[in-house]
Amino acid sequence: MHERFRAFTEDLHPKFDALMAQEPVVTGILPADFAGSEIHMFSQGGKSLYVGRPRDVRRRYGQHIRRSSGHNSSPFAFKLARHATGRVKADYKPGENSRAGLLLDPGFAAAFSDALERIRRMEFRFVAEPDPTRQCLLEVYASVVCGLPYNDFNTT
Repeated sequence: MHERFRAFTEDLHPKFDALMAQEPVVTGILPADFAGSEIHMFSQGGKSLYVGRPRDVRRRYGQHIRRSSGHNSSPFAFKLARHATGRVKADYKPGENSRAGLLLDPGFAAAFSDALERIRRMEFRFVAEPDPTRQCLLEVYASVVCGLPYNDFNTT
């Protein structure tokens, strides 16, 4: 392994341990002193489900749990709705199977709303990581180690 890459990966497991050891937020209110770049994880009943890496944890958390969030601001809720309705294949062309098109379907819209409610009740953990390369690697690391069902890194 190249030494530069090894240097980026050496701190992944300790950061992962810090993420998993953090007391989860279950109230919907983040600590007042926390802001910035981080890795976050949603869990339910002790089972890790989704990891992400936004630039601003406060704004992103709000987008994930706000009732008025749309399909672009809460991708986790959208994934949950896709799985709940069996419409898991993404379609990026305009039409009934696009993100906007799916939300016009009353059944899918209800599943999306239910997913937002479900996320509001989930456990939320986060750990600071200012370096964008380590953020990316930590997101993949946590996804692989935990076997997260809603992170697939598929871009097609």
